[in-house]
Amino acid sequence: MHSTPPAPPGAGMGVFMSRVDLLPDAGPVLNVRSALYRAGRDYHGGITSLALDLGMDLDTLQKKLKFNFEGRWPTPDELEEIISATQDPRLLDALMRPAGAVWFRPVPVEASRDALKAVGELLQREGEFVGSLHTGAADNVWQPHEVATLKHHGHEVIRAVLAIIAGAEQDMEGRCDG
Repeated sequence: MHSTPPAPPGAGMGVFMSRVDLLPDAGPVLNVRSALYRAGRDYHGGITSLALDLGMDLDTLQKKLKFNFEGRWPTPDELEEIISATQDPRLLDALMRPAGAVWFRPVPVEASRDALKAVGELLQREGEFVGSLHTGAADNVWQPHEVATLKHHGHEVIRAVLAIIAGAEQDMEGRCDG
């Protein structure tokens, strides 16, 4: 007696979804098109699940999130829905980078001794990383990818410090002793 293997996700829906990652090991700094692709692909359940959650046609969403196709882009309303659903930090970084802005999601972190120690360790790791960028500093000729990576790590530090501040404020506001 032969058993039939289970159908893959999306089977019977008339849609083929590639399991091949077309943007492997892209690194932490992505442009908007690549960040949209990655946000959709990495969404829990993938682009199929994202399309269902957004109430969008899967084929249309796949075409709008395809990173190497210049024809279709999400509309501003669709982009807002994608950002809201995925909350992908790479997409937020890609959208803010051209403006030179740093986004921050106010997720308070307990402002405890351990949390402050963790931020100190993060700062030390990031400092070691910055020190490792000796090629750009040695000849004072920074390459765009070096600057983009440096900015990314700087923004990570800023977000960690702001999370500690938000936690301290939340703790202070929660106390009745003023």
